[in-house]
Amino acid sequence: MTTPKESPILTFQTQEQWAHWLDQHHADMDGAWLRIFKKNSQTPTINYAQALDEALCYGWIDGIKKSLDDVSFIQKFTPRRAKSIWSQRNTQHIERLTTAGKMKPAGQREVEKAKADGRWESAYATSKEAAIPEDFMAALKKNKKAKAFFDTLNKQNLFAIYFRLQTAKKPETRAKRIVTIIDMLSRQEKFH
Repeated sequence: MTTPKESPILTFQTQEQWAHWLDQHHADMDGAWLRIFKKNSQTPTINYAQALDEALCYGWIDGIKKSLDDVSFIQKFTPRRAKSIWSQRNTQHIERLTTAGKMKPAGQREVEKAKADGRWESAYATSKEAAIPEDFMAALKKNKKAKAFFDTLNKQNLFAIYFRLQTAKKPETRAKRIVTIIDMLSRQEKFH
């Protein structure tokens, strides 16, 4: 096995160029920063959606995005780590890519592992689609102070609650998180 190399900053004009790079390096690199030019830059470049599709095909995932300059940004892509959680958005992308016959063996292995250990079924919703679970709401209604503060939270903090509950692997962990979050809310504390 080769030692992973430092993440370079790469620029590709086409999706095919990024796919070729992934085909050559997906197994021996620990990630890459992809420079993506903004639409108004007039510089031909792969876009984020195209980059994500190719990354998923090879078992990679998108990460942090950083501004680079006035005309471009960099987006980090890395191999999916063992036991990493899945988003429903990416499971939907995978289903589309599988139907189109675009998945590569490395990407398919990641999907199979996630389906085998339950991560696929427990994928979290996007912030727009996330709904606060009923068990949390039932517990919250028992604490008027926490409920009053909860009603003032913005979408970012509501998603933080949803995410913490959705990603609990055991029922006991979820129950503890419900208690902890309601206690936080009763002290008028929030995540962000």
